[in-house]
Order: sequence, then C-alpha cells, then structure tokens
Amino acid sequence: MLLALHAYKSYPSIERFRQQRPEAPLVLALTGTDIYRDIREQADAKRALGMATRLIVLQEAGLNELSPALRKKARVVYQSSDVRLRHAPVTGRFRVAVIGHLRGEKDPFRAALALVRVAPTVPIELLQIGSALDPAMEAECRVWGKRDKRYRWLGSLSHRRAMQWLSSSHVLVVSSVMEGGANVICEAARMGVPVLASRVPGNVGMLGRGYRGYFPLFDDKALERLIERCRMDARFYASLKKSVLRRRSLFAPAAEKAALQRAIRGLSSGHPGVKSG
Repeated sequence: MLLALHAYKSYPSIERFRQQRPEAPLVLALTGTDIYRDIREQADAKRALGMATRLIVLQEAGLNELSPALRKKARVVYQSSDVRLRHAPVTGRFRVAVIGHLRGEKDPFRAALALVRVAPTVPIELLQIGSALDPAMEAECRVWGKRDKRYRWLGSLSHRRAMQWLSSSHVLVVSSVMEGGANVICEAARMGVPVLASRVPGNVGMLGRGYRGYFPLFDDKALERLIERCRMDARFYASLKKSVLRRRSLFAPAAEKAALQRAIRGLSSGHPGVKSG
C-alpha cells in the first residue's frame, strides 16, 4: 500500500507506484491546497485522484469539492491533538492569539488590522506566533510591533511553548484564505479555546455550519466586532466555548486512529482506484 500526502506534490511517487503495482491499494490524503486549488488547476493532481483507491479529506466540507464518483471513495479523517492543557486565560487583559507560519494563504495580518480598530485604551493584546516565510513578512511583523505595542510577534516557538500561549489566550483567530483543516483548531478545541475563523469551507468543516464565530474573508472590521463581542458579552463568549468543546471529541487521537482504520479497512490488492471522474 502507498499512503500519499498531497495530490500534486506527491504525483511523481503516485505515478511510479501505480506503474509498478497497478492493483495495489493507494490511499491519498488531500490537503487544503489540493482541494481548493490544485485539483481544479493541475492536470497531475487530477490524474492522482483517479489513480487513488481511497481518498482522505481532513474535514467534512472537503467532500463537497469532489465529483460524485470521487466522493464515493473518499472518507473524512479529522486530524487530532493530544494536548493536555486546559483553557486558563490571563486576567487583566484580553489576549488574542494567531498561530501559524506567516504566508499568504493564512492572511496572517488580518487580526493586526482588526486591532487597529480597537480603541488604544482597551486592555487587549495580540500574540502572533510563527516564523515569517519571507523577509517582507518579517519586516511587516516588526512594523506592526512598532506601530502598536499591543501587538507582539513571538516568532517560531516550540510546540509546547505555543500551546502554553494558546491556553492562556481568550480567543484564537484563524483568518485563512485557503484551509484544508487547521490543526491549530483541533488544539484549540481540545483545550476549550474559542475560535474566530474566516468563513471558508475548510474552517466551516472543522467547526460546524452553525458555529457563531465566523467572519467574512478579509473583513477586519467584522473580526474586530467579533473580538469586542467576545470581550464584552460573557454570554456570547460562553456560547462559543461551549460550541468548540462539543467538537472536542472529533479531534481526539483515538478518533483519528479509528477513522483512519475505517478508511483503509478492506483495501487490498485487486481493488484499483476509480479511473475517471
């Protein structure tokens, strides 16, 4: 069996395996760039879908991006987190966390733009955690830090340290433009940290269609209103916390293991993938 991650990036390995073992099971896990870009634009990514015996998507909305023929061989496997920390937000100020390497697909400065809209006297701080993947973004982090002392770029941290910062934050902001299924949402849900997320399919597939913490893509004004509502409306904040905790069991390590076992159960030689669709 071959278990491949990324339809486009893994295509050379997928093609080679299929040539050498035409009847062997081939399981392909699709990422956000696969689902929301590459399988629409890249011929190799499209071919990889046809060669696969089983497709895995990382959240339920990912199924909607596949044709009916491909959806039949697709399964949802949520990523998991074994983080043991519990939510314990700091007192005296409202802490907002943004966690992830800084790149265009993440719209990483949307929370900083929302912070500009918050009155300077409001006790709030924004933690940006993650390495800048190009010099321009690093420079922009430093500009934000000089412009507003409530903004702190902590750079690349160990996973343990990043999780400690997350557990002490009141909310996590996930402003992604394109998202396959953010693992940091799994981590937040396991702790009980409310998430404010851009309304894109990958985030909705993680948090559920009825979740109340979404804001329109690229809309820092709407994000600022959500942050302020969380800060000032205890009832609304509690409802978001309750909602993420309801999703908590989806992201347990045992749940991921069981879902992966179900996805590959019964696959064996002699079960080639769907060749079209």
